[in-house]
Amino acid sequence: MSILLDRNTRAIVQGITGRIGSVQTNWMLEYGTRLVAGITPGRGGEIVHGLPVYDDVYEAVEKHGANASVMFVPGVFLRNAVLEAIDAGIKLIVAIPEHVPLHDVLQMKSAAEKKGVWLLGPNTPGIISPGIGKLGIMPGNMFTEGKMGIISRSGTLSYELAGILNEAGLGQSTVIGVGGDPVVGSRMIKILQEFEADPQTEAVIIVGEIGGSSEEEAADFIKEMAKPVIAYIAGRTAPSGRRMGHAGAIISRRGQGTVQGKIKALDMAGALIAKKPSDVAGLLKGCLK
Repeated sequence: MSILLDRNTRAIVQGITGRIGSVQTNWMLEYGTRLVAGITPGRGGEIVHGLPVYDDVYEAVEKHGANASVMFVPGVFLRNAVLEAIDAGIKLIVAIPEHVPLHDVLQMKSAAEKKGVWLLGPNTPGIISPGIGKLGIMPGNMFTEGKMGIISRSGTLSYELAGILNEAGLGQSTVIGVGGDPVVGSRMIKILQEFEADPQTEAVIIVGEIGGSSEEEAADFIKEMAKPVIAYIAGRTAPSGRRMGHAGAIISRRGQGTVQGKIKALDMAGALIAKKPSDVAGLLKGCLK
């Protein structure tokens, strides 16, 4: 099994006729992802990589039973694309774009929560369930099928962690990029709950970073988990008040969002703390024995 993206997923690509959308669609299909259609307003009737293109999401849902969407639309148009997908009945939305206005994200997040929709991103590399499919820009050859779940705020670090796990013979059940913006669609704690309930996943790795409070919130549930959790938090040397990489990776001048604060909360909750990415495999093997 896997979480969120599984063999029942029937996905569409919003923005499929754009340069990035078209290229990524081809790579998702090559990986074996079950894509059923594409959406670009005004381009209905075209065919892209063998997929029919429609003017709106409603038609794709009606004709193909689509239940997931990955979005490659410009950031300024993301809100409308997400709200349309939610209204059409899509249950998993992967929002790739960055530079999305904060008030737009708040509207999307609120609408998704009201309808019980999973919204990953914005500013996410996506989701991959090795052996099943991927929605987003994660390089498929970096991941192998297995029993480790990964939740990451950083795309690059999730690839690095997967490579380290692969070398240790530890494949992944599902890898989820929650997004690097200050506000994202889905909370870490909700994803942890899904991994805890997934019979395939034996352990979970959290790849966090400075800024925000998602890791501290996740710690509240880790206390109740039966499965081991390994946490690596990036940004140990980040100065206060300066953004590092992601828009959400910033320590406030009041000291909120620090590596030390996150590590303390996770450690007290029972998570094992990795000082560097290369420590993760050893910690996993130790607790899985």
